[in-house]
Amino acid sequence: MDKRRELARLAVLGALLAVVLVSFFYLLYDLQVNRREEFQARMVKAVGRTETVPAARGEITDRYGRPLVTNRVIYQVTLNTSLMGERRDEILLELMDLATQEGITWPDNLPLRRQAPYTLDRARLGETALKNYDALAEKLGWTATGGAELLAQLRQTYHLSDQLTAAQVRDLGGVLYELSLREQEITWEAYVFAKDVDIDFISAVRERGLSGVTAEPVTARKYNTTYAAHILGHTGDILRETWPTYKEQGYAMNAKVGIDGVEKAFESLLRGQSGTQLVERNANGKAVSQTWVREPQPGKDVALTIDLPLQQKVEDVLAETLPGLGEDVEGGAAAMLDVNTGAVLALASYPTYDLSVYQDSARYQELLSDPLRPLNDRATSGLYPPGSTFKPVVAAGALEEGIITPSTLIRDTGRYTYYKSPQPQCWIYRQYGSTHGNVNVTKAIEVSCNVFFYDVGRRLGIQKIDEYAARFGLGQATGIELPENTGVVAGPEYTEKVLGQTWYDGSTLSAAIGQENNQFTPLQLANYTATLANGGTRYAVHLLQSVKTPGSSDPAEEYQPRVVDRLDLDPASLSAVTRGMLDLTTTGSLSRHFQNLPFQVAAKTGSAQVSAQTDSNAVFVCFAPYDDPQVALALVVEKGGSGSGLAAMAADILDFYFSAQSGFSTTVEENVLLR
Repeated sequence: MDKRRELARLAVLGALLAVVLVSFFYLLYDLQVNRREEFQARMVKAVGRTETVPAARGEITDRYGRPLVTNRVIYQVTLNTSLMGERRDEILLELMDLATQEGITWPDNLPLRRQAPYTLDRARLGETALKNYDALAEKLGWTATGGAELLAQLRQTYHLSDQLTAAQVRDLGGVLYELSLREQEITWEAYVFAKDVDIDFISAVRERGLSGVTAEPVTARKYNTTYAAHILGHTGDILRETWPTYKEQGYAMNAKVGIDGVEKAFESLLRGQSGTQLVERNANGKAVSQTWVREPQPGKDVALTIDLPLQQKVEDVLAETLPGLGEDVEGGAAAMLDVNTGAVLALASYPTYDLSVYQDSARYQELLSDPLRPLNDRATSGLYPPGSTFKPVVAAGALEEGIITPSTLIRDTGRYTYYKSPQPQCWIYRQYGSTHGNVNVTKAIEVSCNVFFYDVGRRLGIQKIDEYAARFGLGQATGIELPENTGVVAGPEYTEKVLGQTWYDGSTLSAAIGQENNQFTPLQLANYTATLANGGTRYAVHLLQSVKTPGSSDPAEEYQPRVVDRLDLDPASLSAVTRGMLDLTTTGSLSRHFQNLPFQVAAKTGSAQVSAQTDSNAVFVCFAPYDDPQVALALVVEKGGSGSGLAAMAADILDFYFSAQSGFSTTVEENVLLR
């Protein structure tokens, strides 16, 4: 009996063992045959790491919601040589061969010709690229003085096979050199092998499954207009010197940030919050799993105060008119403000440029070397003597201080003889040998009588002249969110402390007519004119109108006009000044330019001599309508001669603006209202 039980137990155990063995062999068969490819992929070493996912930047629109800067999806190819292993050179050569077939170029700033003979060619690089090369060469111990030597050092540094041809070494060396610049922290600009490429190239890259080569969609800025370049600015990589600041604010090292313009000014609004994603990649660099740690939050949308069709009009007027004002004209600028808020309606600098130039290093270098300095924003940073456009400041100060009254008469004798020296002449006496006779302040502004303002300026004194100039915003920051020059108000302090020269009593005479060392920006001139137009309230100039959260139709924040100063000008004094500006355009020398407008304009011209060898700068300021001021406009043309030559430009711009406000302009698109 016991023997039978023992045999039964053995039989059961044998059966169980057989089941286990069958199951084991089935699992082995299933793993190695049925699911071989699946588990083989899983057996490939996976690398998991957190990756920063940049948030989409907020969009930028004009005051009526017209898109100025938006985002678009582009494709780019990036490299991670640590995932390429021993096949690094093979993979990179295959990638470069594919790119060449598709007509795609890649960054290569190695100072070595890319075709035989492979000689050193430092001339192919810009100044920054040369500095980067010299810094890396010093770190790596490269001492090559010829092309052959550098090729040999590339082979040695990057462990390139002796079987590779010189052409292959040159191409591989160019890419590996770019990666070395970043590994050695010579440059912090992110390395992208190919950017903004078409989907066909991306598909071809993905089909080849090249380890360490990632093809992915990213967002890039899209400029919906070729206008307003100096206002909008551009984005770019974080610079080494600014990295500590951005690091404290939580930026990734390869983040794109605003470099200039409103892209920089409103960086904190536009940037959004980057997300974090846990990405697991296999040895081929392919993502096998992705998990959000924190999803990215897009930046806020910013509406600017500018009116895009008006901005276009102003830039077009500058571009079409300035070349015809004289062979020596070098550039110009215009600024147009809302007199009751300080909002910028248009801000233009000529010559200008297309923001897409930052994607083309050759075109960018051309702009940098252009003697007309198209990258400079003349509207906010250009400094110009105001000439006779400064006279209303002196007139307002003298009236407010009781130096003169609206009816005070001063006789123009052609030459001002209060001092033995200097004895400056009135412009009409110098040109025609005649005088203006007895003039009051209104007439003096209309005919721009120098002798009147020599006398009034002397009696008012330079301290009071400077005081009123400052209160009108001249020589002061306007408050605009962009970088700007604060300018200079002529006076003893600047002449003696800054220039180290002597200020004479007679210097006040030239200062009173906008000469001497007076230098202001076109934006300051527009803001001063706006202050005069609205009765003495100086607003901070601003470009920000409102801020919106993406997806929301209601603004999360709206800019509130900010008062900087109030002059509280006496209405009679104000009228005496502005009436002279009105007379200039209605019955005076500029009447032909404004007579057909359905509203009245108050204006003042200026002509400021820069040097005895050059033509004068032309300056023009105005506001309109006269009986209900809404906008102020300033125009400056370098070496443009008389300010009266700018009157036609101003009339054209004002006509366009007020026609659009009436709702019947079809300037942008035929039969489509501007708003």
